[in-house]
Amino acid sequence: MKLYRIILITIMFLLAMPMSAQVRRVKMCNPKARVQEAYVDVYETDYVDVQPKFPGGERGLVNFINKTREYPYDAYMSGIQGRVLCSFIINVDGSVSDISVIRGCNYQLNREAVRVISAMPKWEAGKMGDKVVPVRYVLPIVFRL
Repeated sequence: MKLYRIILITIMFLLAMPMSAQVRRVKMCNPKARVQEAYVDVYETDYVDVQPKFPGGERGLVNFINKTREYPYDAYMSGIQGRVLCSFIINVDGSVSDISVIRGCNYQLNREAVRVISAMPKWEAGKMGDKVVPVRYVLPIVFRL
């Protein structure tokens, strides 16, 4: 019974944590600013009130990826396939920045996934309350033969 109370108190404590716990400080470079490096609060996708939206919604995102993605020749000839999990930040103006591969399968497929994400048009930015905020987004890009 005592263990049950400890678990219950721990869960209540974790649920009562402020929303700032889901904010990540990211070092970003702005070439137009006088100070080249600055830390920006970036919110996780699950913790914003209004999530970022690709023009055309989920269907538009899938269509864009399928039209833009080109299978690398060497990977195609070698029969390499897999899923590349990428992370990027959708800024307050809707632009995409800080693209990184979280989990990849082949360097050619990883490079193609980064190219596809960097070619994306501007998104509708995410909001926290009435304020537009940068949001970290995770997207898998699948390569199948």
